[in-house]
Amino acid sequence: MDHLFNHSGVAWNLSNESFSFDDIDDGADGSFILRILISVVYSIVCAVGLVGNLLVFFLMRLRQGRKRSTINIFIINLAVTDFQFVLTLPFWAVDTALDFSWPFGDAMCKIILSVTVMNMYASVFFLTAMSVTRYLSVASALKKKSCRSRCVKWVCAVLWVAATVATAPTAFFSTVTVVAGEKLCLLKFPEGYDWLAIYHIQKILVAFIIPMLVVSVNYLLLLRFLRLKSMSGSNSRRRSRVTKSVAIVVLSFFFCWMPNQAITFWGVLVKFNAVNWDKSYYMVHTYVFPVTVCLAHANSCLNPVLYCLMRPEIRKMLSGLLWRAPAPS
Repeated sequence: MDHLFNHSGVAWNLSNESFSFDDIDDGADGSFILRILISVVYSIVCAVGLVGNLLVFFLMRLRQGRKRSTINIFIINLAVTDFQFVLTLPFWAVDTALDFSWPFGDAMCKIILSVTVMNMYASVFFLTAMSVTRYLSVASALKKKSCRSRCVKWVCAVLWVAATVATAPTAFFSTVTVVAGEKLCLLKFPEGYDWLAIYHIQKILVAFIIPMLVVSVNYLLLLRFLRLKSMSGSNSRRRSRVTKSVAIVVLSFFFCWMPNQAITFWGVLVKFNAVNWDKSYYMVHTYVFPVTVCLAHANSCLNPVLYCLMRPEIRKMLSGLLWRAPAPS
C-alpha cells in the first residue's frame, strides 16, 4: 500500500525507499519543542477563530436585517466553513502533541480529516466567488438585487457540492493504520498507481493555482475599471478603499498559502522521482511544513474577520455595539 500520512494537511510518502532515515540526526528535542509550539498555535487559532466567526455571524445577522447583500451571503458561508474548521483544530493539536499518534479512533479520523479538507476547499471556493462578486457588483449593469440574491444562494449550494466532491478521496481513503507501532490517522492508497501525486496535484490546482488566477484576474479587472472610470469626491475615496482591500486580500491569500503549496509541489516531484527524497526534503517536511500549515490555517480561519474589518460600515456597526455596551458601575 502507498501511505500518505496526513494531519491537518501535512503529508508524507512513507512508501519511498530511496532514502534511509538512519542517515538523519533530526534532533528529538527540537522536534518536541516544535510540536508543542504548533499545538499551542492551533489552540490559539481555534480560540480566535471561534470568537471571530461568532462575531461575524452576529454582525452579519444585524446587517442582513437592514440590507440584503450578495457579498454578505458569501461572508456568512465563509464564516460557516471556517467555524467548522476551527472545531477540528483541538483534535489536530492533541495529535501533534502526541507525536502524531491518533488517540480518537478510526471513525473520528475519517470525520475530522474529511471535515478539515472539505472546509479547506470550501473556504478557497467562497473566497474566489467573493472576488467575482465584488467585480460584478461594481462593474456590471445588473440591478435586479432579488435575482442576484437568489442566484448567489444557488452558487453557494454548488460550491458546497464542489467542496464535498473534492473531499471524496479523503473520505474514502482516510483510516487509522499502525505504522512503526504507532496509530496514525492517514490516507492509505492502493498500489500500482501514483495516487499520492494525483491527490497532491488536485490540491495544488483546485485549492491554489486556479483560485489564485481567478482572484487575481477579477481584482485586476476591478482596478482597471475603477482607474478608467472618472471619479471624484466620495467615489475617489471609495476607489482608494477598494484598492487597499484588493491588495490586502490578494497578498494575504498568496503569502499564507504559497509556502504550503510549494512544499506540497516538492512532494509531487519527489513522488515522480524528478528530485530525490533526501535529508533536506525530510528536514523541510519535519520542521518547515507544519509551520506553513499553521499559516494557511490562520488565513482560512480569519478570512471573514478580515473581510468585515476592511468594510467601514461593519467597523462602524461594531464600534456602535461596543459603545452601547453598559459600562461597569
